[in-house]
Amino acid sequence: MARAPLLLALLCACAAAAGSANAAAGRKMVGVYELKAGDFSVGVTNWGATITSVVLPDSKGDFADVVLGYDTIGGYVSGKSYFGALVGRVANRIANARFVLDGKAYHLFKNDGNNTLHGGHRGFSQVVWTVKEFVGGGDSPYITLYYHSFDGEQGFPGDLDVYVTYQLAAPYVLRVHMNATAVNKATPVNLAQHTYWNLGGQGSGDVLRNTVQLFASRYTPVGGGLIPTGAVAPVAGTPYDFLAPAAVGSRIRQVSGGKAGVYGYDTNYAVDGEPGALRKVAVVRDGASGRALELWANQPGVQFYTGNFLQDVKGKGGKVYQQYGALCLETQGFPDAVNHPDFPSQIVRPGQVYKHDMVFKFSF
Repeated sequence: MARAPLLLALLCACAAAAGSANAAAGRKMVGVYELKAGDFSVGVTNWGATITSVVLPDSKGDFADVVLGYDTIGGYVSGKSYFGALVGRVANRIANARFVLDGKAYHLFKNDGNNTLHGGHRGFSQVVWTVKEFVGGGDSPYITLYYHSFDGEQGFPGDLDVYVTYQLAAPYVLRVHMNATAVNKATPVNLAQHTYWNLGGQGSGDVLRNTVQLFASRYTPVGGGLIPTGAVAPVAGTPYDFLAPAAVGSRIRQVSGGKAGVYGYDTNYAVDGEPGALRKVAVVRDGASGRALELWANQPGVQFYTGNFLQDVKGKGGKVYQQYGALCLETQGFPDAVNHPDFPSQIVRPGQVYKHDMVFKFSF
C-alpha cells in the first residue's frame, strides 16, 4: 500500500507550510496543519480543534490513515458525527438541557431530543479556534489552539478560556493537553476528544474483530435518551466487561445502542485508579495490521462508542463509512454529572483551571 496522503485544507492550503510558531500566532483562518515526526504524522484543523488524520505504518511497513474524517473542511462543517473534534463546553449529554448551579437554573440549547449533546448545536466542535503556536517538525512538533467561549454561549454561564495542545513524541506517541479557565462565573466543563479509530485504516471495514481492554471495573448504566440513571455498577458478569481483552463484537448484540433495533456500545466507564492521576485507560489491537493503541489519561471516565449510527457516510479518499466502521475512546467526566451530585464534579469556579491530559501510544 502506498503511503496515505495527508488531508489538505481547501480553505487554507498554505497553513501547513508555516513552520514557525511566530508565523502561526493569532491566525484564525481555517486550515489543516501537519505535525510530523519521522514517518509518523498527524493532521489538525482549527475548525473545531479537530484531528483530521493520523498516519503510521503497520507491521509490514505499509502506511495508513487510521482515523475517520472528510476530504474537505466543508465536510467537518456540515458533518454530524463529530469526527476528530474537541467537543464541549460539556461533552456527552445533559438531561433535559438544564441544570441548577449555586441556586440558579440554566437552560441550554436542545440538540439531542430533549437533551443537550456535546455542548449544543454550536459547541466547541463547530467554531474556529485561534492557532496560538505551531511547530510542524523537529524533535517535538506541536500545535496549540485557543478558543474564548463567551458568557451565555449555548446557555452556559461565564466566560471560559480554552486551550488544547496536540504534540508528537517519538516513537509514535500523540499527547493531548486540554485546559480551561473560568473567568468570571462558575460553570461546568467537560472536554472530550472525539476521534474515531480504525487501526486497520480508515474505510477498511468494521472494527468488530479488534480486541479491546478497558481498565475500568465499573460503568454508569443509562435509561432513556442514554442519560445515566445515577448508579455506578460493576461490569463483572455483564457484556460491558472488557477487563480482559475481548473482541469488540463478541457481545455487542447484547447491548442496546440507544435506539430500537440498534446494537452497540455508547457507554461511560469509570476508570480504575487514583482520580486525577495519569493512568492506563484502554488498549486496542488490530490483528490484521498488527497496529495497537494504548491510551492513558487523567479523567474519571471514558466513553466507549462503536460507531453504532454510522451509515453511508462519505469519508476520505472515496471511502464510505458504515456501522461499526470505527471506535471512539473519549476520556471525560461522567455524563450529566451536573445533575448527579454523587458523580465526580465538573464544576470549575473563577480562577480555577480544568486540566485534561491524554496520551496515545501506537505500536505495530
